[in-house]
Parts: sequence; C-alpha cells; structure tokens
Amino acid sequence: MKIKTLLIAAIMAMVGTTNTLAQHKREFRGAWIQCVNGQFMGMGTEEMQKTLTMQLNELQKDGVNAIIFQVRPECDALYESDIEPWSRFLTGTQGQAPSPYWDPLKWMVDQCHKRNMELHAWINPYRAKTKTTTTLSTNHISIRKPESGFNYDGQIILNPALDENREYICHVTADILRRYDVDGLHIDDYFYPYPVAGQTIPDTKYFEANSNGIANINDWRRYNVNLFVKQLHDTIAAVKPWVKFGVSPFGIYRNKKNDPNGSNTNGLQNYDDLYADVLLWVNNGWVDYCVPQLYWQIGHPTADYETLIKWWNKHAAKRPLFIGEDIERTAKYADKTNPNINQMPAKYALHNQLPNVKGTVLWYAKAAVDNVGNYGSMLRNVYWKYPALQPSMPFIDGKAPKKVKRMKVLNIDGDMVLFWTAPSGKSWKDMATKYVVYRFEKGQKTDISNPMNIITITSDTYLKLPYQDGTKEYTYVVTALDRMQNESKAVKKKVKL
Repeated sequence: MKIKTLLIAAIMAMVGTTNTLAQHKREFRGAWIQCVNGQFMGMGTEEMQKTLTMQLNELQKDGVNAIIFQVRPECDALYESDIEPWSRFLTGTQGQAPSPYWDPLKWMVDQCHKRNMELHAWINPYRAKTKTTTTLSTNHISIRKPESGFNYDGQIILNPALDENREYICHVTADILRRYDVDGLHIDDYFYPYPVAGQTIPDTKYFEANSNGIANINDWRRYNVNLFVKQLHDTIAAVKPWVKFGVSPFGIYRNKKNDPNGSNTNGLQNYDDLYADVLLWVNNGWVDYCVPQLYWQIGHPTADYETLIKWWNKHAAKRPLFIGEDIERTAKYADKTNPNINQMPAKYALHNQLPNVKGTVLWYAKAAVDNVGNYGSMLRNVYWKYPALQPSMPFIDGKAPKKVKRMKVLNIDGDMVLFWTAPSGKSWKDMATKYVVYRFEKGQKTDISNPMNIITITSDTYLKLPYQDGTKEYTYVVTALDRMQNESKAVKKKVKL
C-alpha cells in the first residue's frame, strides 16, 4: 500500500498541472462488463453474484458512474426472455436456465442503481453465433430461421440486407426496454463481419435482387446498416425516450489515403471494411453518444492514439463523445516523455484538453478492478476522485426539474439528519429521480459548479450529517436531478455540526 501511495504521489507531481488534473462536474465514467470472454460461464448463481458485487464495489470506489453490461452476445440472453434462449456464456449450455434461478440483467439494474450508477444494456445486434459456439438451442433464430443469417469465418451473422432482421433486433430491444429499467441501450463494433483473408460475404444475390437503386454493393451494405441504426434509434425513442442509445465503433472511421477528411492512420476502417458510416449516425442524431474504441498507444505506428482522439474530437462533436480506453495497453506502454510512468497521465491530459470529449469507457471492468498498472488507484485518488453527473443531452431533454422543498435538519435519536421533499413533476421530463448534496464551510463561496464540493449524489430524500460538537457552521445545498440529470436550482440550509 505504501508503494502505491508513493507511486500516485510521484505521478501527480510529474503531471500535476491544473489542466491535467481538472475535475469535471459532468463526465461519463463507464466500464464494459463483458460475458463473451467466458469469465462467468458455468460459474453458478452465487459465485457470479459475489464476483459482480465485488467488481461493482471496486468500480464505485474508482468513481465509475455507468456500467455497460453485455446481455446479448449471440442472439441469446443473459436475462429472462421469451424470444431468445439463455446464453451459454452464462450457464455453459445455450438454452439452459441458471440454477438457482436468477435474472442477471434485473439484478444488475438493481445493484447499479443502488450505487448511483447507470446500467446500459449491451447487445450485439447482428452476431448470431460466435466461432467457439458449437451447439445452438432449438429456439435460437438460426435454428428457427436458418435463412435469416449467413456463415462467415465460423460465425453466423444475421443478414443486414433483410428487413425482417432489422424488425427482429428492434423487437428484442423493445422487449428489453419494456421490462427492465435500463438507462441506456448499447451496441458495439460488430456490423458486417470483420474482413478475413479468403472469406467473402455471401450476399451478392440479395444485392442483385434488391439493390434499392444503389449501384455499388459497398454503398448498399452501408445503406442497410444505416436503415438499421435509424430504426433502432426510433424504436428506443418510441418505447422509452429517456433511454440513451450508444454505439462503440472501431477506432478508425476512414484513413486519410481514402478520404481527405480521414485520420492520418493506416488501419482497418469502419466505413470501408465494416460498412458502418458512424459519422452519418452522429451528425443525423441517430445515436445519443459515441464511444470510439481507441485501444492503441500514443505513438502507435499505424493508429496513433493522439492522432485519433483529436480526429474524433473534431469530427464527432454533434453528440456526446466518450473515449474507449484499453487499460492493459495503457499500462503496458511508457509515457513518450517520461519512461518511468505509463501512458495514463498523457491520455487523460488529452481528454481534458479536447472540449468535445465528455467521458471515458474502460475496457474492461475487470482490469480496473484488478488495478492493472495502478489504473484503478489513479482513478479513485486523482482523475475520478470526486463524483460526477452524467453529461447533458438536451436533444433528449434539456429542461431542469423544480427545486426541492421543505429542507430542514432534525435530530433523530441523537443523529443530525438533513431532510428535503421532492419537487412536483408530472412526467419523466420533470420528475426528480436523484439529488446532489453539496457542503460548504463558513465563509466559503457556495459554488455548485465545482465537483469538489459534492458530498453525494443520492436517490434518497435525506442525508445523515457528521455531527461532532455543534460548534462548526456549514452550508448544505441540495439540487434535484431528473432522468437526464438536468439539475434544478439550489436550496441552501445552514447547520452547526
């Protein structure tokens, strides 16, 4: 522990400029919890709940305020579903329910909300079978409707050219939204399959039969994916308009050699290789947030991190931009100017310098929990030391709720407790769901723009105060937050503790 403390102090000294260590009041601080790597497979109900509880507790200490939880890796379910089978990544056998029975998605929603974290349900829309899956359940779509997908490099992919597949994925999504109190719906980088040498996407006959007047098959594939993304956005907005729709694309949109507006990189491309026109979705408002996977290091010869984060900051500003960070690779590579430390300080300095970067998503949660390269320690002690509200999304709702009412302090069995009453509200747009409590010492300016003054963000309408001898005066300030975390006007109360 002493070594960690000394290391953190040394890094703070090395990077300790105000700009580098700036604290943001609004910031998406997410972490991906994936199942497709098999980390939970056959673990059993009690052990998986124990593991997830430990992870969530540590992530909460690290300052994480959103979990992106994989619930549909291959047209299956880590939740109770009448549409798709239980996932083998949960029980080891597709179609087999967990025993003792539980619903991981419902449990995760409850656990995250207890910790004031958002829960974003992560689905893989088109992938119907991974390479390592050998047996499909009888109610899996690839068994029920084998013509719905195509085989590619040992996988089965739902054919994006088929209208029925768009309808099917949106139907699954609507079912999740109606039955679970999720805060977001998240898709990652799997659209058309990643290209493999010697493999051909078997969709020529569909293009020739129904090209929609598009002359080029690559443009036609992009058109198919565009239709899906727009339809999924509209489905989410129709069922629960407050649920945020996020996409996490591969980190390169296009290379400059193929597009003068592309990045100065030389890797695989969303637009050309995965048929994903991510900027079109961002610019048309078809997604609510974008998380490019910038998993490379600063100085990577073909996909330099600094080049890419600056490119996305410039070109993807019409929707909140969060950066997908690979913890293990960040910890592995030395800082370009100081080989004694890893690249975490340099990367977070770039985050703070770029005005359109509104948050971070960690790949992956377990690496933060395991504190690889002291990454988790740096989050909780430096970068995410103070609480943060979610970034504003005025295109969904930008109006703040009314302020809290009847704030008072009562002595309850010797404890000093601050109480308040929720403001009135008629719809999801103006009902308070959480509250921010700030504390200021006597003579201190009541500046609620500074997150260092936040005591807690809570769904309760009360807070036990740290009473000592009743001689020191403080001002407590409470604001109300709605579902989109628009913040009300402040209400103040002076109290001696």
